[in-house]
Amino acid sequence: MKILVIVPAYNEEKNIAAVIRDLKDNFPPGDIVVVNDGSADSTSDIAKGSGVKVIDLPYNLGIGGAMQAGFLHALREGYDAAIQFDGDGQHSAEEIPRLLAPYLKDAADLVVGSRFLSEGGFTSSIQRRLGSKILSFIVSVLVGRRITDTTSGFRLYGKKAIAFFSSMYPEDYPEVEAFILAHKKGLRIEEVPAEISARKFGKSSITIPRAVYYMVKVLLAISVDLMKKIK
Repeated sequence: MKILVIVPAYNEEKNIAAVIRDLKDNFPPGDIVVVNDGSADSTSDIAKGSGVKVIDLPYNLGIGGAMQAGFLHALREGYDAAIQFDGDGQHSAEEIPRLLAPYLKDAADLVVGSRFLSEGGFTSSIQRRLGSKILSFIVSVLVGRRITDTTSGFRLYGKKAIAFFSSMYPEDYPEVEAFILAHKKGLRIEEVPAEISARKFGKSSITIPRAVYYMVKVLLAISVDLMKKIK
């Protein structure tokens, strides 16, 4: 089985080397591609110096555009599965086998690592927890099964999902919208427990006003997704 690990990265010069090292040490079967999303720092040079393939986007497209570039590469090169593994150092390559398990059993086309199913759970601000619960409830109702972590960036996409998302992947709020589109396409979705660590360097750009804005916009985006025709 050919497995590609897609690492979307934007201004992650302080994290990217450690992320690549973790993947090489703890998941050697996977090929790695770093999608440099128009970074203004040394993310691309550091990744290339680590000996992995780098796709340099001409400017910042956001996570949706970066992931679609990775899907197109996976499709073109004939990969059987693709792992989304964020470039901020919050995921652990040791947990990739958890994502693989349902796919290897032919039980899922999209597998999502959930922070909220792990033994220790996941702690964050009250505002973020409330937002997560609201989105989880809405998405769960729409896809007809319980979804606990709608914004996880730790995911496995099988061949069907790679082919689908290489031609249609949400731009603005891809993690949440992908659940809706995958369900409409008839892709099988599973969640597995996944641990997440705090960022070692840098900080999240999410503030309270941004969180409110995000919630309103993502609900509008979901409404649009529900009206889309999926072939």
